[in-house]
Amino acid sequence: MKPLIALPVAIAALMTAQTAFADQVCMSTDEMHAALTDWYAETPVAEPSSTNEQIWASTKNGTWTMVKTFSDGHACVVAQGDDWMQGLSDERVAALVD
Repeated sequence: MKPLIALPVAIAALMTAQTAFADQVCMSTDEMHAALTDWYAETPVAEPSSTNEQIWASTKNGTWTMVKTFSDGHACVVAQGDDWMQGLSDERVAALVD
C-alpha cells in the first residue's frame, strides 16, 4: 500500500514544481533589460556573478530584481522585491552580489 500512497504525493509535488516554473518570468535578455529599465527604472548594481546572476535596482522607487542570464540569449527573474538598500551597508550589498 505504501507505493499507492506515495504516488499521489509525488504527482502533487511535480504539479507544484511545474506551476512554480510556469510562473517564472523569462524573455530575451534584451527585452528583460529594457523592461527593467523602462518599467521599473532599474539599472544593474554590479557585474553579473560567476553564475550569470545580476541584481538590478532602482533608488527612485526602491525595487530590486535578480536576473539570471543564459547562453541561449534569454533571461529569467530569480527573485524580486521592494525596499532596496533599506538598512543595508555597502559591504552587505557587495556580499549579496558576489
